[in-house]
Order: sequence, then C-alpha cells, then structure tokens
Amino acid sequence: MLRIGMIGAGWVTQHHLNAYKQLAGRAKVVAIADPVAEARNRRAQAYSIPAVYANAAEMLDREKLDAVDVASPRETHVAMCELAGSKGLAILCQKPLAPNLQGAQKLVQNLPPSIRLMVHENWRFRPHYRLIAQWLNEGYIGKVRQASMTILTSGLLPDAEGRLPAVERQPFFATLDRLLLMEVMIHHVDTLRFLLGPLELQGASFGHSCPGVRGEDRATLLMSSPSGMGVILNGDFMARGYPPAQFDRLEIFGERGTIRFMETTLQLISENPISQSVDLDANYMASYRGAIEHFLNCLASGAPFETSPADNLETLKLVEDAYARN
Repeated sequence: MLRIGMIGAGWVTQHHLNAYKQLAGRAKVVAIADPVAEARNRRAQAYSIPAVYANAAEMLDREKLDAVDVASPRETHVAMCELAGSKGLAILCQKPLAPNLQGAQKLVQNLPPSIRLMVHENWRFRPHYRLIAQWLNEGYIGKVRQASMTILTSGLLPDAEGRLPAVERQPFFATLDRLLLMEVMIHHVDTLRFLLGPLELQGASFGHSCPGVRGEDRATLLMSSPSGMGVILNGDFMARGYPPAQFDRLEIFGERGTIRFMETTLQLISENPISQSVDLDANYMASYRGAIEHFLNCLASGAPFETSPADNLETLKLVEDAYARN
C-alpha cells in the first residue's frame, strides 16, 4: 500500500480521489495540502483523509509518504515537483508540467535522475481512445492518410442568467492568459500524438471574443507527420448551436478504412465494420483511474511511464510553437 500526499484540493481533485478510492488496497491518500481551508477540509471530510495541511512543505516534512499527487494550479507545478523531488518521493503531476515549455524543460533537467515523475495526462487513457489505438496498431484501416479532431462547445456563451457555463464549472478559466490550448486542447494534442505518432506544427490560428476570459476561446492547429499525414485540430468554446458540455469528434482516414468517433458513437468503417456506443461520463471517470493505475503499476514494476516527462515535453513543444506563432 503506497501512502500518497495530495497537493491541491481544487475541482479536479475529486476525480483523482475517486480513482484512488477505486484502487483501495494499492494506494491511499493519507494527507492533503491546500492553502484554502474550505477546499482542503471539504475533500478531507468527503474522502476520509486523516491529515490536512495549509501548505505542502509542512505536509512533506511531517508525513511519511511514498508519492505525491500534484493537482495544484499549473503555476505551482515546478515548485511542488522540486519540493517532492528533494524528499525523494515519486511524483504524479497534473498536466502541464509548467506554464510554458522553458519552465518544464528546466524542471526535467534539474530533478535528480532517481526521481520517478509521471505527467497526469489522462485524456489518452479514456477507454475509447485506447480502443482506437488498438485498431490502429493492428492495422485495421491501413496507413493513415489524414486525421481531423474537433472540440466544440458553447461553454463561453452567456446562459439565460448571463453566466458562462465553462467559467461556472472552473472559475480559474477567467484568469488564464493561455486558455483553450494550454488548458483544454493540450489534452487533444497529446491524444493525437498517442494515436498517430510524432507530429510537427505547420500552422496555428487563435481568436478571442469572450469578454469574460482573458485567453483565447478558439484555436486551430495544422500538423503533419514525418510520413506526410495531415492532421487538423480545431476547438471553439463559443460555438452556437452546441451544448455547454464538451465532447470530442475524431475522424482518422486510412488507406483501407476510417475510424470515426462522433458524439457517443465509435465506428470502424472497413471490411469488417464495428459500431459501438460510448458512455462518455463513464469513460471520463475511467481515464483518471487508468492514469493513476498506470502510475502505480510502473512504480511497482520499474517500467517507464507512458506519459513520461520526455513524452510530455513533445506535447508542450507543439503547444509552445502554436503560441509563438500568434
């Protein structure tokens, strides 16, 4: 049983803690640290976490831990990882490793080689994306020619009361200078890399229309692979006619077939077609368990992390390049 210290008690930590609850017997969150008393006490009470701290340094000084789960704001990730590394602890850190590529590179360079660090990039652990990867790896559609991924939501359009649903759900959205790509679409960049292999940015376009947020609310990335595959990633959080809830659309076109994921249906269009329904809510929850279970499995076996720092830096390079072009 690994003893885990949770750093952060914000919105996303409920999903981390639910995953640890499902993995009871392998790991237990024994302490949580967050400067906001109401947040840390709420999580501690809901998940029976015995020790509560106002700051992570005190938690790491006083508790006997095996690993930390860093789920605090991205501006704190470098400091929290360096702190945990100085204690010799294994680290699971929410994406991104740092607010920018340079900060992430410096963190990776400065951490002692013995420290096990995994980036909590859970999107690729959604069961339907794992299945798509299996279909691709088994050659069901042949060599991939093109791919297109779209994320459309009306989450930054005012509702009947004038509120922005995306900001109501995650208030920190309003304060981010780097919003849609760094906070949301970074997941999709990583997932496309997971499914399709190395990608290079060819072009990027951002836009900002919503007065309730500081950062971009729409973005389009054009990427390519070494084999000449074309990949388009498009996102818009002010898409009229779409619900506030976010969902992905993905089409991958191969020489012998197509993989299509639209709303709640996943299709393999080939000589032996497959069509199945996807429970988006269940798969969302499963992605947290999958990422954390992978972390625990690799700590136990010594195997490399799928979402290692080196892998995540490749995602961040694409993201940083896109911002540099706008």
